Amino acid sequence: MIQTIEITDEQRVKILSVSENHFNDLKSKDILPASLTKTISAFSNAVGGDIFIGIDEQDVNGTKIRVWRGFVNEEEANGHIQIFEHLFPIGDYYSYTFLSNKNESGLILQASVKKTLHIVKASNGFIYKRRSAQNLKLTTDAELKRLELDKGLASFEDITLNIPLETVTDSLIIYEFMIEVVPTIEPLAWLKKQLLIRDNHPTVAATLLYSELPQAALPKQSGIKIYRYKTKADEGTRETLVFDPISIEGDIYHQIFAAVSRTKEIIENEKVLRETGLEDLQYPDKALHEIVTNAVLHRDYSLASDIHIIIFDNRVEILSPGSLPGHVTEANILNEQFARNGNLVRLVNKFPNPPNKDVGEGLNTAFTEISELRLKKPIIKELENAVLAIISHEPLASPEKIVMDYLENNFEIHNSTARELTGIKSPDSMKSVFYKLQEKGLIEMNPDPNKKGRSSTWIKK
Repeated sequence: MIQTIEITDEQRVKILSVSENHFNDLKSKDILPASLTKTISAFSNAVGGDIFIGIDEQDVNGTKIRVWRGFVNEEEANGHIQIFEHLFPIGDYYSYTFLSNKNESGLILQASVKKTLHIVKASNGFIYKRRSAQNLKLTTDAELKRLELDKGLASFEDITLNIPLETVTDSLIIYEFMIEVVPTIEPLAWLKKQLLIRDNHPTVAATLLYSELPQAALPKQSGIKIYRYKTKADEGTRETLVFDPISIEGDIYHQIFAAVSRTKEIIENEKVLRETGLEDLQYPDKALHEIVTNAVLHRDYSLASDIHIIIFDNRVEILSPGSLPGHVTEANILNEQFARNGNLVRLVNKFPNPPNKDVGEGLNTAFTEISELRLKKPIIKELENAVLAIISHEPLASPEKIVMDYLENNFEIHNSTARELTGIKSPDSMKSVFYKLQEKGLIEMNPDPNKKGRSSTWIKK
């Protein structure tokens, strides 16, 4: 018998506002079971996801709104349920719950699809895979071969640990997390439903996500170390090490934010132009966040090594244990996706303000922000047992610094010249840079009467 849970109005609003993405899809109850199998196939062949069946999308005065229109009773959903049982005869890779609300009529069927160890075909015989909010049909031999490779890889996150069950069922983090889960149920029941507990022991994924101190169970496999070397050399030395390495521990959700915050704090202690009194270097927050998130979620947790964040005078290096997974290479890393730790990626996305908001787009976000800030393009290197990401933060990346450097060797600078040098597209945005430098007493408008209007230039004061 399928469980029916009455949810609150607040939880109802959450469901109706769920973003259709890599992990979630909303369907009308009128969807044909055969069409539903495409989504089931796609989620099964990716990292899993949730399907909410019984929600319509209506166009009201040009605006799309979502409306709860559930099944009249459980029997009305039999056709959809039978599809799951047909695709998963053993029943290990899916679960479903009926959701009701006192202010809505009918039942919503919430179906949770797990990533399968085998390839799942839709009823039309084709194979699909979820990417963002799309169910992509795999047709070429290359696509199918890649999927077979993905399915053939076992993940260390599914291994169970010989630690007390209460480590994950009675922690502060699991109770905080459960408040955000729809519908709210007891931790133990939910963890079992997600296959995060086996033989009465938590898996590695459960421990990393919901234990208050995963490092106690996974020493040297789940920590982050931060180093600061006062040098631009290829490697740091004991003499250039500014302080003892900082250890960042805790569950991976809080660990990611803590590591990014501490790293940013250390970097921004440095001035872009100390001798001129310019502001502290503003480091690319999103880029740093996305690359650290990527390192934590996609590292190989079977390797006894921490993640290392190494801060030099001109760059940050992030060393993540494990080679690039599956078919991902240095050349295609911005265009390809591979979830080595599918449960970590999927479940950390359920936290409020998840660190991986744009699933599959994190590195692209990082590269875009770095380009906009005129920093050097990040470098991704695959080493023997690790992936190294290098983010430059040389002072030359500051538009103010570029202007001042130019005026060291030139009498004047025009708006168009400055935009070409800095990469700033808008003339008004470039003016803002000039005005900041003017306020600091570093430059002034060229007083030459022939340099007015569009011909105006700036000179060093």
